[in-house]
Amino acid sequence: MLNDAFHYRTDSLYADSVRVNSILQSVGTPVYIYSLKRILTNYYTIRDAFFGAGIHAHVHYSAKANANLAILRTLIAAGAQIDAVSGGEIYRALQAGASPKSLVFAGVGKTVSELRYAMEQGVGWINGENIEEFSLIDHLAGTLGIRQQVSLRLNPNIAAKTLPHIATGHGGAKFGLSADAISRILSRAADYPHLIFDGIHVHIGSQLHDVTETVQAVQLARDLAAEFPIIQTLDIGGGIPVAYSPGETLPDVRDFAEALAPVVAGYQVLLEPGRRIVADAGILVTEVQYIKHQGDESFVIVDAGMTELIRPMLYNAHHEVTPVERKPGSILHAQLVGPVCESTDVFAQRIALQGVERGDALALLTAGAYGMVMASNYNARPRPPEVVIHPNGETWSVARRRETWADLTALEE
Repeated sequence: MLNDAFHYRTDSLYADSVRVNSILQSVGTPVYIYSLKRILTNYYTIRDAFFGAGIHAHVHYSAKANANLAILRTLIAAGAQIDAVSGGEIYRALQAGASPKSLVFAGVGKTVSELRYAMEQGVGWINGENIEEFSLIDHLAGTLGIRQQVSLRLNPNIAAKTLPHIATGHGGAKFGLSADAISRILSRAADYPHLIFDGIHVHIGSQLHDVTETVQAVQLARDLAAEFPIIQTLDIGGGIPVAYSPGETLPDVRDFAEALAPVVAGYQVLLEPGRRIVADAGILVTEVQYIKHQGDESFVIVDAGMTELIRPMLYNAHHEVTPVERKPGSILHAQLVGPVCESTDVFAQRIALQGVERGDALALLTAGAYGMVMASNYNARPRPPEVVIHPNGETWSVARRRETWADLTALEE
């Protein structure tokens, strides 16, 4: 949705103090545009809300939401630590200047090579998710001559009220360990001489609309931790929601912090927000290629599609759409579709666009999270550039250039 970062001045869309059309004249479409100023504001809002509630949380930005190096560098410089879910994300975080000890390495299927790389780099935490994994980490740590700090991810068997695709804490999910499994591992901690068991991790999903469910999950983790004095840390994950539609009512960050404060008292706390930091700090801008009328339907065909932003096609997720330049004209009710040769390449089944014509630019809002990181080269389509508006709000630069056709074959022989 429109906010302080993306707003109109008269009838032109601006990113902070930069006219979006001026960026398009230089880099074309499709293009992602991020406000670093908004990203920092969102980060400070979370940090300060938890601090204000008496929780001195270590905020680990979840790189899977958007791992652009410019964004990582900006957050790291501001004091954020990083949550990574692959060896590649660890590598990117280190390239962006993160301290290895400040990294949390999570994920349900870490490979031997990823775990070895993480430990060789000195990653601070590894969140384990199954019994075999702890044996493997212990073995690798022994071969490297180190002791590795680990957390155990609890699956609290709580079905969060969110999209089924992004719920992770129910019993049927692949994530985490049951409370009984964690108790068995911690009761046999001496069997893992190269591990330092220090934390319990819990994360029940993204876009959590109910603070009560989060508190319930963290309470279960706290109760489990209380049985084992070696556990000094609670990693309470992320899930703080973002509004994608006007009028959407969501709990504030302060609601989460204040509700969790009495539950986590006495423990070191790790927090892993991603979407809440970057989602509303980014837009995807696309250009109308054709307007097509067929049968009883109208189609506005744009040059971005599921290769650039797959969330609507994968999750049936909603993104508000607004023109880069507002103008008068009749309202067209149409499907907003991309160019990819798939029937599911549809951003919106029915949208009202005023005065829309071929060549107009449209912005898909709240696209800073899970957009470019999920982009692909399907249909041999080069991925779009990423532009950042600097924290001063006045200047901008290309943080990642547009791919070329040559890039599509660069790794092939």
